[in-house]
Amino acid sequence: MNASAERIALPDFEEGYREVILTTESGVADRVHLLGTREIHAINAAIIAGRPLLVRGEPGIGKSQLARAAAKELGRAYVKYVVDSRTESRDLMWTFDAVKRLADAQVAGALVEDARQVRAVLDVQNYVLPGPLWWVFNPDDAARQSRLAGGQRPSQPDQGDWARGCVLLLDEIDKAESEVPNGLLEALGGREFTPLGMARPVQFVGPAPLVVITTNEERALPDAFLRRCFVLSMTLPRDEGGLTAFLIERGAVHFPGADSSLLREAARLLWVERKTAIEARVTARPGQAEYLDLLRAVVGLAGKDVTRQMAMLREVSEFTLRKHVTDEDDTR
Repeated sequence: MNASAERIALPDFEEGYREVILTTESGVADRVHLLGTREIHAINAAIIAGRPLLVRGEPGIGKSQLARAAAKELGRAYVKYVVDSRTESRDLMWTFDAVKRLADAQVAGALVEDARQVRAVLDVQNYVLPGPLWWVFNPDDAARQSRLAGGQRPSQPDQGDWARGCVLLLDEIDKAESEVPNGLLEALGGREFTPLGMARPVQFVGPAPLVVITTNEERALPDAFLRRCFVLSMTLPRDEGGLTAFLIERGAVHFPGADSSLLREAARLLWVERKTAIEARVTARPGQAEYLDLLRAVVGLAGKDVTRQMAMLREVSEFTLRKHVTDEDDTR
């Protein structure tokens, strides 16, 4: 891939953050992501080197949101694809709607007598939908093919500009078989692929995309794939003081005006549950996502009264933070 000179500006000071406001489809502020200096360096390096950025870390730490925040800061279009156990490498490039073609064939066979007209209606190209790589390789060609097959262009709630390039998020790639990351590397390396029924390949045009890939480490990734990626590991602080400060900082950004005692007590409760989970060797540990969910629930239920918030915090914390079964749970 050709390197792009475009990059994200660093914060004003080394340990600072760039506060990225993400929006819903209606344009209303939805969430905030803090891009730290370390994350920005990783993103910029991947852009310049033309390599995918593999982001590792436990669920809920902000891996997926990092890609969208990068797209917002770069002013680029954002394309997201969630990988699952049934994903095949070709799904990243294109999909074929065989069910729709069969239904159309049954209708055409009953209503249309002209064989040439039937063949035209059932042309394979009419049922090929662009996958995420098609959109980031050649957005104009993907839009044309999407219209032909009855698909839709990926929405851009953050007003991303396709002309400035794309950021592609491939979420949870560790859920797929090894042929998926290997197929991804083949497409990126070759800079082209040929969908089913097409006479010409889809070729890479325009600014090089930033490809962000996330993994929850559920399955080992191929060594050849890892060697071709830049790797960013996102982790939570391991000590109580560091984790508390980390969470309070983010809580204050997401809930401006929230009382410091509420932010601190929520962080303390999370630390207790997280420490218990670690000692029990439970992998589903509460983290940043649970902390923000807890604050969202408390503020929504208790309003702005701090006394009511603290009381509600104690009432609902177990539902948000306790991700493992305890002896106490077994006796209920």
